[in-house]
Amino acid sequence: MLATNGRLKLALQRSGRLTEDTVRILRLCGLTFEFSKQSLYSPCSNFNLDLLAVRDDDIPEYVLDGVADLGIVGENILRERTANRKILLPLGFGMCRLMISVPQRSSIKKVRDLSGKRIGTTYPFTLRSYLAENKVNADIVELSGSVELAPTLDVADAICDIVSTGSTARMNGLRPIIAVMNSQAVLVANPKSLRDKKKGTLIDRLLIRLRGCLEAQGKRYLMMNAPADAVPQLQRIIPSLKSPTVVPLAERGMVAVHSVVAEDVFWDVMERLKQAGASDIIVVPIETIIR
Repeated sequence: MLATNGRLKLALQRSGRLTEDTVRILRLCGLTFEFSKQSLYSPCSNFNLDLLAVRDDDIPEYVLDGVADLGIVGENILRERTANRKILLPLGFGMCRLMISVPQRSSIKKVRDLSGKRIGTTYPFTLRSYLAENKVNADIVELSGSVELAPTLDVADAICDIVSTGSTARMNGLRPIIAVMNSQAVLVANPKSLRDKKKGTLIDRLLIRLRGCLEAQGKRYLMMNAPADAVPQLQRIIPSLKSPTVVPLAERGMVAVHSVVAEDVFWDVMERLKQAGASDIIVVPIETIIR
């Protein structure tokens, strides 16, 4: 049976905002699997891991109950489902904010103005905690979807919902005023699985892969030839060239300079590198950096 086959289980969102990036980063880690939104179960052929595609709201509970050893889920969902799960690693995608928004013509401008108002949300626990911290007494209207319509339908005076770009709020005549929390995708674990010797070892191996992929994001491997006496100037142009690899070339006085640089920094200074004497500049992607 799947539940007792001894393999590590990782729950991920079947279909939604985090699905594509979750599958992408797992494949960048070298995991080989066939993923289908129609299939609950996707075994990895080259790692002792099974992927479980489920509703994102269910991931915290599956991890808590030990149905899954690991889960990739948004912090917003994790906080709303309040049971104890250990966050192992922020994953740097699925960025969004849980915001309180009001109609454009509303007089509500700050958190104190919400006193006595109705706030529609699918995040009642998180919102209730936030209001309590700010000593605001408001009525929470629990909704199951289409939260942005609540003010138009006179169901609520304000809403508390996830905002990525703000375009949906603007389309519905709303303006965000207060950030309740920032959220991103995180890797969470069942504490019992972490204590298990076999599963703990597998989790550590997976973490090495994930950290290596995250470390490499936005970075490129830079190679260029330059006069040996130009290396100090090149380091001043690109501050991240703290300790580059410098290799003498067959041509006297010339060296090859290799280093890892941020992609956006390189494009900003490419012309200055050439002016400083760099030539034959090559920039290649990096898949993984293991510290």
